[in-house]
Amino acid sequence: MISQDIRAKAPEQDPLRMGMGWTVDDLSKPQIMVESTFGDSHPGSAHLLSLVEETVASVALEGGKAARYFATDICDGMAQGHDGMNYSLVSRDTIANMIEIHAGATPFDGGVFISSCDKAVPAHLMGIGRVNMPSILVCGGVMDAGPDLLTLEQIGMYSAKCARGEISEEQLQWYKQHACPSCGACSFMGTASTMQVMGEALGLMLPGTALLPAMSDELKTAAHLAGKQVMTLARAGLRPRDIVTRESFENAVMVHAAISGSTNSLLHIPAIAREFGIEFDAETFDRLHRGAHYLLDIRPAGRWPAQYFTYAGGVPRVMEEIRSSLHLNVMTVTGKTLGENLDELRRNGYFEKCDEMCRKAGLVWQDIIRPYDKAIGTDGAIAILKGNLAPDGAVIKHTACPKEMFSAVLYARPFDCEEDALAAVLSHDIKSGDAVIIRYEGPKGSGMPEMFYTSEAISSDPQLGRTIALITDGRFSGASTGPSIGHVSPEAAQGGPIALVEEGDLILIDIPKRKLEIVGINGKKMTPEEIDGILSARKAQWTKPEPKYKSGVLSIFSRHAQSPMKGGNMV
Repeated sequence: MISQDIRAKAPEQDPLRMGMGWTVDDLSKPQIMVESTFGDSHPGSAHLLSLVEETVASVALEGGKAARYFATDICDGMAQGHDGMNYSLVSRDTIANMIEIHAGATPFDGGVFISSCDKAVPAHLMGIGRVNMPSILVCGGVMDAGPDLLTLEQIGMYSAKCARGEISEEQLQWYKQHACPSCGACSFMGTASTMQVMGEALGLMLPGTALLPAMSDELKTAAHLAGKQVMTLARAGLRPRDIVTRESFENAVMVHAAISGSTNSLLHIPAIAREFGIEFDAETFDRLHRGAHYLLDIRPAGRWPAQYFTYAGGVPRVMEEIRSSLHLNVMTVTGKTLGENLDELRRNGYFEKCDEMCRKAGLVWQDIIRPYDKAIGTDGAIAILKGNLAPDGAVIKHTACPKEMFSAVLYARPFDCEEDALAAVLSHDIKSGDAVIIRYEGPKGSGMPEMFYTSEAISSDPQLGRTIALITDGRFSGASTGPSIGHVSPEAAQGGPIALVEEGDLILIDIPKRKLEIVGINGKKMTPEEIDGILSARKAQWTKPEPKYKSGVLSIFSRHAQSPMKGGNMV
């Protein structure tokens, strides 16, 4: 094993290990890195130490020696409403870099990676692909919903209602104080929950372990079994790149379509795939979503909190329903194929156990995960729009978009930062028929923060939520709903067409035809050739703005980040 090769090359290894309590016997055992995002940073990471210790104990029982490593993550929720959100996307790359540093500086025979949330799970998946040692991902599960099934993504809506005088400050405070009753990822199908599902769909988690209740014994059991299984993988030398293939990523995208997953997956899946040596572009995402059946009735697009996902059978139930669309022969961390895993779950009573949980909640699994032939929708959840406003593409979650906005021509209202756009929405300066455009918020502009508050202010307004659109080179929360189009590429900071939009331009949105175009100037429709001429003239007058950040990690990120259509990661 590589740990023993390193011992032979570096005589300091043994005394330094013994200096922190290792025994002589420990030195010759298979060595496993247990890397987590544990920290008092937010509910998704605050409980992970108990899972770390469960895994460490399991590795010991299997004859190995585990070492704990930590690189905690930040919380997108706590970063909302201020410039802290600009650090969100770069934190993903930074955590992945720390995994490389940890595993590269002191090589191990295997790794267990424990995380829960928006940037931590994709960072761990990126790190797993990059270091390519035998590895398993364990996710920290999902918190319970609060009273009356209150969940955190509703707070933005209630905050906007309070700002408009529709509810009292006392009501808002009550919602805020009851939305997060425990540790775990937030209980809706936002980015955190979506990426936990993606980890299992890629075959890098034990079957049925995504989105387990965060405080449950089942989650501790999953951590224990992961410690046991990583020892099997380490002894067999089965590495992540032996397991994960292009077909694995196609499976993950089909599951993403079935669950109406977060648009942020369009940032994470290509970035993760690249670490596995696979190019996986947004067009492939769009192609796979076309005609895919959308089954999951979980918030924000559906009715139920994410804790109900496990009650209904979780990822295995979704995969059973879309089984005919999956590559069943792909390998997984169990050492068996996906098809073999599903067959084994069916034999060992997994689905019957889930049915019992559903009954206790007063439901049947079909209330939460629709059968394939009774799908909520049959065209996936995500669309990639292109045109002269977004030559390289833009992303919309059409399952969360009102049907009235599937095809529309709107009046451009451009803003150079989110704060100005939000103020215009809340002060009723934005009217029906407007396209609110927020620019200079892409990776090179300001780090690609979420436009969550603005999207919530729009979608929570009964009139605006069905008659205007929000278009940005930034991104959205996985909890966002409404007519929200993000990731517009090229971004404004690179001189993309979104930087050239002026007040009164006419913007065409056509989701069925996958179009996002400027079709008129100053309220008057024009030919494509006339539009191109005007945009060329505007581009000649455009001046590249000074970098927002001139030092620190955001300066590094803004210089090196790729287009959102390629993952938004640093190269």
